[in-house]
Amino acid sequence: MPHQFHIPVLGLGFSIDTPLKVARYGISSVVSIVDDELTERMRKYHSQLNQLPYHPIDKKVEDSRTKRIKAYLNLLNQLVDQQFETIKQQEFMPGNEICRYFELLPDDSVDKHGYELMMEYPEGQRKKIFQDRLRERMEKGNIDVNIMAKVDKLNFDQDGTYLGDENTDALAALRAFAESELSASVVLSAGMNPRLYSYIEKFEGFNPNKEGKFTKRIILKVSDYRSALIQAKFLAKKGLWVSEFRIESGLNCGGHAFATEGFLLGPILEDFKQNRAPMRLELEALYLKALQQKEMAIDQMPQQRITVQGGIGTAQENEFLLKYYHLDATGWGSPFLLVPEVTNVDEQTLQQLAQAKQEDYYLSNSSPLGVLFNNFRYSSAEQQRLDRIAAGKPGSPCTKKYLCTNTEFTKEPICTASSKYQKLKLNELKAQHLEESAHQKAYERITEKVCLCEGLCTSTYIKTHMLKPKESKAVAICPGPNLAFFNKVYSLDEMVKHIYGGVNLLEKVQRPHVFVNELNLYIDYLQTEIQRYWDDINDKKRKHLDNFKEQLHKGIHYYKGLFAELANVNVLKELSLSEKRLEKVVINGQ
Repeated sequence: MPHQFHIPVLGLGFSIDTPLKVARYGISSVVSIVDDELTERMRKYHSQLNQLPYHPIDKKVEDSRTKRIKAYLNLLNQLVDQQFETIKQQEFMPGNEICRYFELLPDDSVDKHGYELMMEYPEGQRKKIFQDRLRERMEKGNIDVNIMAKVDKLNFDQDGTYLGDENTDALAALRAFAESELSASVVLSAGMNPRLYSYIEKFEGFNPNKEGKFTKRIILKVSDYRSALIQAKFLAKKGLWVSEFRIESGLNCGGHAFATEGFLLGPILEDFKQNRAPMRLELEALYLKALQQKEMAIDQMPQQRITVQGGIGTAQENEFLLKYYHLDATGWGSPFLLVPEVTNVDEQTLQQLAQAKQEDYYLSNSSPLGVLFNNFRYSSAEQQRLDRIAAGKPGSPCTKKYLCTNTEFTKEPICTASSKYQKLKLNELKAQHLEESAHQKAYERITEKVCLCEGLCTSTYIKTHMLKPKESKAVAICPGPNLAFFNKVYSLDEMVKHIYGGVNLLEKVQRPHVFVNELNLYIDYLQTEIQRYWDDINDKKRKHLDNFKEQLHKGIHYYKGLFAELANVNVLKELSLSEKRLEKVVINGQ
């Protein structure tokens, strides 16, 4: 790939058409394919924008979810191909997009060096030959897709008949990707779904050719080595190869946060570094055996990349991670929310993010999935939630039903952010006659949930002028805590130069090292967990919290050794302060 970074999935709508903005420059990005209503409306928008015919796919059509997502992915593919071919034909004149392609490349890129050399050549035949060679070497970025493996709602027809396992939300989305014209990767995140993983085997594109290459590749987003190996072995036994392990910080990331048991990013990366070769050998043996059973043969083993994302903020951190842990690339997500030419953030929210402070970003229980969720205190969705509570009407209307998982009160699953669920749950709470403080705590837990299906798309609809008259204008947004250190609106060129060290957008900003920042987030998380169970802690929970704290101490010990070896005095000072904070953390009963 031309670049050493990718742009991960950002909410539902924030990166829904990011490939149309960056792929022609060789930058890969990830599109969410959870919401087929969003993909259908974006297909209409971009078809009209590019003066292409648009034929709507109605929700009531058989297999509409698959057809809608597939049609949108094919449109993205078509438009990116057109963009890429257009810039390849351009003259190498300053200001042209073909020049921008090469100027955005990292400084150590052979192609960038070649471009700079070519630009100094005198006009003539040799220069034209050089230019043609550069054009041949150009690569477009990938249009990758993200599926949250466990967001896999069962679907029924109008008569209430189950539509079958192959028509659940996750499987229908996978089918759309597998049948699309894309040559790209599916990023599987948020845990393992054996039914989904097994379904992948049905699609030809995930099989290798003789050279060990695929038209459809698998990326696993993971938070530790052990879970990565378990999932990859499950897939390898089915003749499915993991082309990339995308390691993400448990807490120092955007969107849903999957906290580890106190395992920190540095030690996790060290695990991958030390075990990369033996893991590959183990997976190769399982994979080749499965291929043999399918009577498939390959002359060359497929590649396997390891990348990391979550909270990276400077070119120095980026370079250190790549070199020290022998990584293939990094992911930069939340900072791109402040780059309007790349992501879909409406103007009001964009200005709020640009002015936000650290305390404005917080880890919440807002998600109906029951998973921790990175939230922004001043989002209009959060304000709407508070306004509804104040009006005595907590909860949201539930129209899309992607996150309907609760059956406490109903036969058919409903969403915990819905007004229907919250009304039932609050009636149950009222009947318990709890004392005031306990009642208030429970009330806040129930009403904290917000509608993400609508809120994470709203910003896109506002920015593209597609918001319908009766649709809510409330924007939900889920930046990682690292965004607090970026305090302006940036251009794509500025952000890419920042990643590669050409400029420093955080020059005057006081910011801890990415590892220390994550450590501090875990200490905060531990303190919150202790507070949560303070009045009603049992031996099992106390042991869990003790182990968690001990794991953080082990992480600090690893970091002390690492940064002493690297002679990084500043990080050692930051670590010392964090260690003192951790030592003061008291678990009830000790």
